[in-house]
Amino acid sequence: MSLRGSTSQTIGPYLRIGLEWMQIEDLAPQGIAGERVRIEGRVLDGEGKPVNDAAVELWQANSHGKYASPEDPQDKPLDGFRGYGRSLTDDSGRFHFRTIKPGRVPGPDGLLQAPHLVITIFMRGLLKQLMTRVYFPDESSNAEDPVLNLVPPARRPTLIARKIGEGALEWNVALQGKNETVFFDF
Repeated sequence: MSLRGSTSQTIGPYLRIGLEWMQIEDLAPQGIAGERVRIEGRVLDGEGKPVNDAAVELWQANSHGKYASPEDPQDKPLDGFRGYGRSLTDDSGRFHFRTIKPGRVPGPDGLLQAPHLVITIFMRGLLKQLMTRVYFPDESSNAEDPVLNLVPPARRPTLIARKIGEGALEWNVALQGKNETVFFDF
């Protein structure tokens, strides 16, 4: 028996190989109501290098503020919107989604949350997924969002996308370092 330390087990690099057929980057085909938006960004490691084998999953409400889930009891129209997507990063760590801006949903104590996207990140070497959110820039309800207000003001910009054009937003994920994205335990 050896008492030397051994390397830990990692996941992957199999995400692209195993999940490519399950990509859903266009969440809002024709007929889905709401303001169209494109979200693009990169997943970067602690040294700012691209992570080329990550899966970025998105879960969101529709434009009326209703989730496509039996656990959402709100009496609001669903309009056939699934609200779920998955994008796999490329060699530059890039991912993207075409979706709609979600409506406000009830949060803790029934307080309305600002429009946001719930993001889960899976990647090689990561045994537990990372959970975070993306908020929309220039959204007045960000100031009263009960979850965003739990984050220290200096760290909130890591959760707010940046406008890069008409209907286009950029939001990057920094896994570690000075500008590390805020991650949540749900």
